[in-house]
Amino acid sequence: MAYQALYRRLRPQRFEDVIGQEHIIRTLKNQIEKDRINHAYLFCGTRGTGKTTTAKIFARAINCTGEGEKPCNECSVCKEALNGTNLNIIEIDAASNNSVDNIRDIVEEVKYPPTEGRYKVYIIDEVHMLTTSAFNALLKTLEEPPKNVIFILATTEVHKVLDTIKSRCQRFDFRRITTDDIVKHLRYISDSEKINITDDAL
Repeated sequence: MAYQALYRRLRPQRFEDVIGQEHIIRTLKNQIEKDRINHAYLFCGTRGTGKTTTAKIFARAINCTGEGEKPCNECSVCKEALNGTNLNIIEIDAASNNSVDNIRDIVEEVKYPPTEGRYKVYIIDEVHMLTTSAFNALLKTLEEPPKNVIFILATTEVHKVLDTIKSRCQRFDFRRITTDDIVKHLRYISDSEKINITDDAL
């Protein structure tokens, strides 16, 4: 297997692996257990707090066909998502796909049901980069979404997101990760990777 950088290999794959966001993880897991999934989410917070990672885990979990804890990361839906080949989990970088035409493409796509799993999930990263006309094109779909479509909007600058968009989403504010949590996790990684490093250096 080709070499993978640590940050890619060790990116959290389950809810339990996400650090410092227990308040959000608890709520999302409860929604899955009670089958009360919202149609739109807004994940806000500074870079590196786990917004996109949590969005990917959540997208797998609500489509997971495995038994027990979700996502199982073993069923075909989970494996395809982890490989980036699941057609029902669509990631969009709004920094480079921010035009009204890009959003109109999405609006056309949401009419079609998912090919596998329960939901078609759109993860739109850096959503604040959308143009005003693109936001307005998205708004109609957020107001009247098809029952099998979920939007997860992630942003580092929530003040730039239109109020009309914010009002249609369930908002989660990701906290900065504490130094203690970072050090503890770095110690876990350095031990598992057999890296000799002092606590002071961590």
